[in-house]
This record gives sequence, structure tokens and C-alpha cells, in this order.
Amino acid sequence: MGAKIIASEKAPIEVGNSLPLEKIPAGTQIHNIEIKPGKGGQLVKSAGSAAISQGKEQGFVLVKLPSGEIRRFSTDSWATLGQVGNVEHRTINYGKAGRKRRMGIRPSVRGVAMHPNAHPHGGGEGRSGVGLKYPKTPWGKPAVGKTRKHKKYSDRLIVKPRKKGPHVG
Repeated sequence: MGAKIIASEKAPIEVGNSLPLEKIPAGTQIHNIEIKPGKGGQLVKSAGSAAISQGKEQGFVLVKLPSGEIRRFSTDSWATLGQVGNVEHRTINYGKAGRKRRMGIRPSVRGVAMHPNAHPHGGGEGRSGVGLKYPKTPWGKPAVGKTRKHKKYSDRLIVKPRKKGPHVG
């Protein structure tokens, strides 16, 4: 309590301070990382998450993200030291629908339970499945497997892609 948090190139290496990635030692937990220098933090911002600075390489800093992906960032990009707070966020049991409604969160209806005009998964007799070879989003785009662009501009910055989960094709 009463601690000062500093955003400066000369800030000490203490939790809560923001520094350029090149000033952060390897093995340090970081969050709120800039993708483009000067744009503001965009990555690793959700409750309880943290990335790990892994060292410098050819004008870039290697960072291991929570997904397991190792990615290069510009040395001029800034990040905040430490882990994002509210680590227990995932464990909260809301108990009943009414509590979520008071938070402004509306019910989420499965596409399979909808009318075919309302969702690509809708329709069918009785309890039917998706009914398509591959599931689609409400806008008709594929909803399973590799949905990332095949030639994305940032591909050259990814050193090691994220670990594939059991449901990813």
C-alpha cells in the first residue's frame, strides 16, 4: 500500500512498473505488452495472466505468451512487470442466472437450439446436431480448426506457435 508505480525507461525492475522490453531482464513475468511501439498494451491483459521475457535476439525481444507461443517483439515496445491481478477470476461460481443478468450478461443460446433462419446450426427434427460437415459461425465462416489467416503479416515474428489443444485440428 502506498507503493509508487513508474512508467519510465529508467524505472526500477519492480512489479507494476512499465519499461521498454529491452530494459526488462530475461525470465521476468510481464503483462500488458505493446505489439506496435507507442500504440499501447494489447497482449496479456486478462485476469491472472502473465508472459515471460525470454531474452534478446537480432533487435527483437523473445516473449513466451500464456498460450505457449514464443513471439518476437520490438525492443521499443513497452510492457508492465508482474502478473495481472484478480487471479481467482476463473474460479468464481455465480450461483444463478439472475446474478449474471444483473451484471448485464444476457443468456447465451446454442445455435443448434435455434431456428434455421437464425443460425447456420439451427433446424432439424428433435435433438439434432450441427448437421454440417464442418461447424460454421452465424456468419457462415468455419468455426473449427485453423481459422487464422495463412499468410498473416505477423507470421515472421512467431518463433514457436502455440501448443495445439485436443480439439484443434
